[in-house]
Amino acid sequence: MKLIPTSCPVCGHSLAAPFFDAGHQTLATLGWPDSATSAQAMPKHRLDFVQCPRCTHVWNRAFSYDAIPYENNPNRMFNKGGIWKGHLAATRDLVLEYLPSAPVVVEIGCGEGHFVRGLAEARQSGRFVGFDPNGSSETGLGVEFHARLFEPLSDMAAFTPDAVVIRHVIEHLTEPAALLEQLAWGAAGLGKPSWLFAEVPCIDRVFETDRLADFFYEHVSHFTTESFRTLMQRAGEIVTLAHGYDGEVVFALVRLGVADNARVLAEQANAFCYRAQRSQTCIGDQLATLAASGKRVAIWGGTGKAAAFMHHFGADAQRFPLVVDSDPDKAGTFVPGCGQRIEFRDVLKSAPVDVVIIPTQWRSRDIVAEMAREGIVANTVLIEHDGRLIDFKADRHPYQS
Repeated sequence: MKLIPTSCPVCGHSLAAPFFDAGHQTLATLGWPDSATSAQAMPKHRLDFVQCPRCTHVWNRAFSYDAIPYENNPNRMFNKGGIWKGHLAATRDLVLEYLPSAPVVVEIGCGEGHFVRGLAEARQSGRFVGFDPNGSSETGLGVEFHARLFEPLSDMAAFTPDAVVIRHVIEHLTEPAALLEQLAWGAAGLGKPSWLFAEVPCIDRVFETDRLADFFYEHVSHFTTESFRTLMQRAGEIVTLAHGYDGEVVFALVRLGVADNARVLAEQANAFCYRAQRSQTCIGDQLATLAASGKRVAIWGGTGKAAAFMHHFGADAQRFPLVVDSDPDKAGTFVPGCGQRIEFRDVLKSAPVDVVIIPTQWRSRDIVAEMAREGIVANTVLIEHDGRLIDFKADRHPYQS
């Protein structure tokens, strides 16, 4: 069994199995050569398809987005076949079933805009918006059109869509999970249901027939039903997952959202971010006051988390030149990024200081005991706690005995 270390774009699994080595081929659908000569002279690109053993997804691990000339040749679909038209009508009806009477609908990568325009024509009221950096002359007919990429976190808040449509776009993306997760988080703050309708080509029949024509450079991803389901689960609750056009496409209707525990964790992270900024200001001010006081100060610890303390709070070498450490092997080296020469702790015996700052507060009891054992005296020992510098001996904190 051969396995390749590479990350699955759907589930993140770290290994894949070789699936189809197609060598180097030209673009198949977005080159648009204007002569036989230019067609034969088109540059060739590596096609190295692998499959994830966890979620069954297939992708070209050699793909480079920069090789695709989207800015010159938009990715257009032929939409006039009779059976295909029936599929379009059926999926439009599925989306409309879940929409209010005057919905806001956004289609990402709308191309000519035929699908979102069909929704608008069927509903007659609401706001119907297409996003595509490479539209055509037909794109803006009957719908609002933005010739740019959709930015999920900001645009979900700006447009507050009742539904987001992504048809035959995800297979072109190198990081499809990122888009869907950002849509889910964007929808989480809307205060109303927001739906995702997504559709991609399905390669399930490849395994029955061994057909190879499905695999060309422009499609970095090739979805099985299972890998598509895995991806959709990252966007929220799957309400419908089904196939169309004789099984050649797979689509899903998903109620966008994130788990409650994930929202709580995000809120907690936001709160920590605010407190961290406040701590940097507070302790930075305390250090500035201490430096201006004329007191002799030593920082105990010169690398690792002690160095991080100095980085975070601006304990520079000019104002805080004295750094000591309990490890004699660190003596004579310098604080990373700050430049203070690290002295062995015994320097404090002959040249006492007024204040010792211990950045590694969980070691503060050991260091204070070490100071007492070695006869090192300081009027004040400070540690970081609850966003400020506190007195180790006088103030309450969890590092006391």
